[in-house]
Amino acid sequence: MSLTTILLIILILALLGAIPAWPHSRSWGYRPSGLIGTVLLILIVLALIGKI
Repeated sequence: MSLTTILLIILILALLGAIPAWPHSRSWGYRPSGLIGTVLLILIVLALIGKI
């Protein structure tokens, strides 16, 4: 496995973990998952164009 693949797997798991599904995190809104999703999208684009 390359470092990029491992990083993408970790970010996907972090994105799933940031979804506000638990009562204590419902007040956070979608900010945590939106931020992680944006980072994930940037990394996917960079991986597709071959920069990382």
